[in-house]
Amino acid sequence: MRLTLHTDYALRTLLYMGIHADRRVSIHEIASAYDISENHLVKVIHRLSRLGLIDARRGRGGGLLLAHAPGDIRIGDVVRQTEDDMRLVNCEPTDAENNSCCILSDMCRLRGVLSTALGAFMNVLDATTLADLLPPEEHAMLRERLPGPRMPLPTPVKTTTRPTLQ
Repeated sequence: MRLTLHTDYALRTLLYMGIHADRRVSIHEIASAYDISENHLVKVIHRLSRLGLIDARRGRGGGLLLAHAPGDIRIGDVVRQTEDDMRLVNCEPTDAENNSCCILSDMCRLRGVLSTALGAFMNVLDATTLADLLPPEEHAMLRERLPGPRMPLPTPVKTTTRPTLQ
């Protein structure tokens, strides 16, 4: 099964937020870290927020946080909620009269094999949480690969000397 770009970005976003769970992160920060489109990422963030997976706040002090502990976020649930079509092939009935796009669909065994394969794929994802993908012993290495925003060095404050009044 090939996941859509939307699901790929959703999973990457959750991974980034899990690595940086100690603070709020921004859309710009995530897009920069992965070199992906901010416009597309906004749609992903909106969906993750509607699904209750992240807490998104606007304005000063705003940003993005995971809405649940990483151990409570199942990858299978994320994939199901972000993929619009989980069919592996287009041989399912396409209308109320059970018309199909394939002449063999009523007797085809391939559909059953593919359904079993998809079930096995989803079972693995259902058994995996975000925490499983972010083991504590790898946090330092993950943070090196996906650092937070690089803060500019503070500019020295210019001090002016005023003449003393006597």
